[in-house]
Amino acid sequence: MRETGIYIHIPFCVQKCLYCDFPSFGGQEKEYERYTAALCREIEAKSHLAKDWRIKTVFFGGGTPTVLSAQQMKRILDTVFRCFDVESDAEITTEANPGTLSLEKCVALRKMGFNRLSMGVQAWQDELLERLGRIHTRQQFLKNFASAREAGFDNINVDLMFALPEQTLGQWEEALSEITALQPEHISAYSLIIEEGTPFYDLYEKEVYQETDEELDRAMYHTAVQILAEEDYHQYEISNFAKDGKESRHNRIYWQDEGYLGFGLGAHSYWEGKRFHNPYDLHTYMEQAENGNVSMEDVEELSLADQYSEFMFMGLRLKEGIEKKRFAQCFGVEMEDVYGAEMEKCKEEGLLEEKDGWLRLTERGLDLSNQVFMEFLKEDA
Repeated sequence: MRETGIYIHIPFCVQKCLYCDFPSFGGQEKEYERYTAALCREIEAKSHLAKDWRIKTVFFGGGTPTVLSAQQMKRILDTVFRCFDVESDAEITTEANPGTLSLEKCVALRKMGFNRLSMGVQAWQDELLERLGRIHTRQQFLKNFASAREAGFDNINVDLMFALPEQTLGQWEEALSEITALQPEHISAYSLIIEEGTPFYDLYEKEVYQETDEELDRAMYHTAVQILAEEDYHQYEISNFAKDGKESRHNRIYWQDEGYLGFGLGAHSYWEGKRFHNPYDLHTYMEQAENGNVSMEDVEELSLADQYSEFMFMGLRLKEGIEKKRFAQCFGVEMEDVYGAEMEKCKEEGLLEEKDGWLRLTERGLDLSNQVFMEFLKEDA
């Protein structure tokens, strides 16, 4: 039986971080119960889409899923289990802001079926956390990381960001050193992207903060790669590092260009060759979900050229790269017949290498990955 993953979007948070451009809202506590019921109704109404599939991953993202009560989260997860064929060893993840956790909450999450916790730490120093608009402090994170361990979570991811406003290389090194000392199973390290429409964008436009220069950004990235390797975290994707056997199975679905279903406000899906998303307006979404008929917005049926391109630049994000025979299996044509010239150009420039039937980024290619990905954009097949 075919396998897929499910994404559940919880759009609420205590307060929206200054850099965040995801569909999320602070100060909407009165809507939590209605949203939970509407989300469960949507899951029930759309369960037929995957009736012949087994679910290998479930991922609660946001927003901050853990602002919901344990009872509300359980109701949603129970609905997923009731409506889909979830594998017994499925990876069940929830994102969590450390400021919304407690020992009691962690115990409840573990008991209801979550087996992976993704903690959005982002920065180590309290002054940087405050600058980002985060609601937690370093001490709250340490306390609730310990609570998660006590509750039985043996698969924890910590999200970190670098190139933050006025962040020094020393502060980044300290963050990596302190986090690795805790030995979470997985660490994500992303460079801050200033998105238009966020408070941070306005602050940078007004020159309250200066963008981190490229040299420091790359130094921070290389520092992360080095320190994490020394602590036995293997880099398996451009921005993701894991202990053996603890890679994110859910994110691999995205990087391997596989299909997935999204539920909740603004949730994106990639299903049967089409990309689409749910409504972004909260009340529109809830009204539609309550009626069991959530509209699919911006439906895009990917052309063959688009499918080629996405397969390449998603797969090349993985350190292992792309197995060439898988391209042929998916599309019925050899990779060289579609991208021979682009492959040779990138290999000559030292950006790609080929070994044992796999095509992957070189160390230089990892630094210039966006440049490589642009080579594989095709207008027509």
